[in-house]
Amino acid sequence: MSRTGSALGCALAACAAGLVLAGAAAARQDALPEPTPPVGEPGEPPPPAQPAPMQPNAVLPAAPPPVWMPPLLPRRERGNLLFDNIPAPDPALAARLHRYLESRQASLIDWLPDGSLLIATRFGETEQVHRVAAPSGMREQLTFYREPVTVARANDSGGFVFLRDQGGSENSQLYYRSADGTVRELTHGDFIHGSPVWAHDGARVAFHGNDRDGASYDLYIADVTGGAAPRLVVGGKQDAWYPLDWSTDDARLLVMRYVSVSESYLYLADVATGALTPLETGRGKAGIREAKFAPGGRGVYVLSDEDGEYLALRLVEPVTHQARRVTPELGWDVETFDASADGRWIAYVVNQDGRSHLALLDTQTHAQTSPAGLPEGVITRVLFDRAGQRLGVSVESADSPRDVYSYDIGNQRLERWTRSEAGPLDRRALVAPELIRYPTWDRVGGRPRLLSAYVYRPRNAIHCPVLIDIHGGPESQFRPGWDPFIQFLVNELGYAVVAPNVRGSSGYGKSFLALDNGELREDAVRDIGSLLVWAGAQPAFDRERISVMGASYGGYMTLASLVAYGERLRGGIDVVGISNFVTFLTHTAAYRRDLRRAEYGDERDPRMRVFLERISPLTNASRIKRPLLVVEGLNDPRVPASESEQLVWRVRAAGGEVWYLTAKDEGHGFRKKANRDAYLETAATFLQKLGH
Repeated sequence: MSRTGSALGCALAACAAGLVLAGAAAARQDALPEPTPPVGEPGEPPPPAQPAPMQPNAVLPAAPPPVWMPPLLPRRERGNLLFDNIPAPDPALAARLHRYLESRQASLIDWLPDGSLLIATRFGETEQVHRVAAPSGMREQLTFYREPVTVARANDSGGFVFLRDQGGSENSQLYYRSADGTVRELTHGDFIHGSPVWAHDGARVAFHGNDRDGASYDLYIADVTGGAAPRLVVGGKQDAWYPLDWSTDDARLLVMRYVSVSESYLYLADVATGALTPLETGRGKAGIREAKFAPGGRGVYVLSDEDGEYLALRLVEPVTHQARRVTPELGWDVETFDASADGRWIAYVVNQDGRSHLALLDTQTHAQTSPAGLPEGVITRVLFDRAGQRLGVSVESADSPRDVYSYDIGNQRLERWTRSEAGPLDRRALVAPELIRYPTWDRVGGRPRLLSAYVYRPRNAIHCPVLIDIHGGPESQFRPGWDPFIQFLVNELGYAVVAPNVRGSSGYGKSFLALDNGELREDAVRDIGSLLVWAGAQPAFDRERISVMGASYGGYMTLASLVAYGERLRGGIDVVGISNFVTFLTHTAAYRRDLRRAEYGDERDPRMRVFLERISPLTNASRIKRPLLVVEGLNDPRVPASESEQLVWRVRAAGGEVWYLTAKDEGHGFRKKANRDAYLETAATFLQKLGH
């Protein structure tokens, strides 16, 4: 999101009015108070009150008692994991949880030229690339690494390139696996690489990398048939460039200069010289999700929000710059698309309040159909085969792990390629979430603004504990996909899980996306306050047993909620969360810094720096009085481990209870099964304690 600073954000801190929700007041009178602004210098605890002048012969007051710190449990190490002040899990609880953690999923990666599929799935510790020859066929593993391999792209000779990092560092190197199984490393060093796109000749692959300065995403081309180093094509500035597609003659690359989720620009790059030509001239700022050449060089398909609030598909003519809309006005985002090789068919996916709907457009007749038989849920990828006759789809739902299907257009037949296991669970017992809308603290058009949330309710719930699960991003969205831990919490611990999409979430238009930018940051925290009011008014929920959790930006929201509304919360779980925006922006990986400044504000500006310090949970850590679990991957390049370390120290110094779990071989989240299982065991133990 681009920054849209507003005086409203500053005014919130000085507002003395309580959190009163129009529409909710009738249901509940005890509205939440406005967060209290801290005093003192930014980044420092509040200064002590100044005593009155001493009178002659006055008795000196007694020294204040020292802050009481709860005794810490001994640290435990297990492999690459360090458990700090964390009790050992209850074996019976762990056994119940592990029934939910034995599921696996399958994700569509690419079609191979012989009509088989590359998929990503896990049979050991991490997801790896597998080949599936036919629907319901066996899964043949092709990569074998300790680190996950989930991104790969195939060429016409049966080989594929793939990305792999070390220990969650995200410094992915590009490798080429030929059809005979030999593997060669195409890039080297502690640099990030990604977005591989094959030329039609099957020999050259374009990708981005930050080798030049560690901060910019430049564009490179590697020839897998020789041993030469990748050639720099576009670079020389501190920009983020992504290759999207090759022209039919392989002479030009369609490339994107990415500024933020709401601002990107498309260019045509001459492969030989690197010269750039804007695809469109004179257009305003717009967010671009995807783009690719139309078959036969007839134009460029662009998925952007240029024409309105929502992402829509347009066809742009590069010479005349004329554009026409391809998808109708839907009132929702078109989130992804693909076109068949002959140009006749366009498949696109619409995100309707978090659920996906697949449409197939016949460009000759303009008729639209929707393939029947797909599970209702979340579609993560659509891709035509090389002949343009079959459409591959990855889809998951709340009660079914992600699987891969194909739709044969000519025969109108849906075929299932993988059957992922849910583990030893009775799927009939799994809970489908309910989509609800709750009123928040501000008004739109004279009425309370309504926000969406997905609610997982225990069957026969009576006075049950509640967990608010806040997504990261913030330019993201909670979606009702496969999450066995939520199912465990609901079915085994009796929690109701409420997953809101607060302001700043994607999927609800670009204006909504910008509602938390810069100095509007605290408005999103107030949305959690409004959700607490709504939850407290539900007869089936226990308002005294509400906890909160989130990862990344959701971790910041968890900490900010504990600061602002701690008296209404039982505790919280912060996973790789931001504790101080200034230190985060200073220490996040250089290639991410400007992207995050566009969202949170520029800490180099003195006024913004003061604001960011004031709202940061670290500044207000002494107000976190509820039990807290902090989880961190020590190789995290996005939210460095120092964000968690400084918060744990500050909360404990103020007498707070903190459980702290770290992993030496993980980054921004736990991707290895053993590590993830240990984290979820810890989270289950923590939430069982809070729920009692």
